[in-house]
Amino acid sequence: MSHREQHRTERIGWLRAAVLGANDGIVSTASLVIGVAAAHAASHEILVAGVAGLIAGAMSMAAGEYVSVSSQSDTEQADLARERKELAADPSAELAELTGIYVARGLDPLLAKQVAERLTANDALAAHARDELGISESLSARPVQAAFASAGTFAVGAAMPLLAAILASGPSLIPVVAGSSLLFLAILGGLAAFTGGASAIRGAVRVTFWGALAMALTAGVGALFGTVV
Repeated sequence: MSHREQHRTERIGWLRAAVLGANDGIVSTASLVIGVAAAHAASHEILVAGVAGLIAGAMSMAAGEYVSVSSQSDTEQADLARERKELAADPSAELAELTGIYVARGLDPLLAKQVAERLTANDALAAHARDELGISESLSARPVQAAFASAGTFAVGAAMPLLAAILASGPSLIPVVAGSSLLFLAILGGLAAFTGGASAIRGAVRVTFWGALAMALTAGVGALFGTVV
């Protein structure tokens, strides 16, 4: 019976974009709502600002992720094209290069050559992509996946402080939005760290700290200038 292990590195692509999107959605929207509320804006103005921030932020996250990950993908494809040409032009030199890589990793020279020859015969480009360039299927750039993951999770994250703002009113709005958002951030940070195999407590603390700092600064700006920011 075949056995395939599940490794956390396979989650890196979508997990990074999802955590970034949700975290940014909570922090930016909560900070925006708190800043506007601190400027003594009316309830409907606070909600309009929050909804506008959600839509603009989700689109910005999608565009930013797509562009940045597309750049990574373009670089990977350019490296693969170059490697493909080198394999066609001088296969013996490429075989020697691959052998040297395995020797440097601790294999006996004879065994390293045998491994390089076998992998080259099976799929030379894949062998060089993985062992020379560090490009693998699980870690390769996926722009569309990153864009959708980031935008979708941003919208979900932004909806949380907006819902808190709708349920709260008057003087309680700022503490309710801030408190609930910090709770959401702590849960998100803990879950993200746990999914990645790290300490959930450490992940929760670091995300919550930066979220609290962002909200405090924005509230200070709103209170200081008394204008919608």
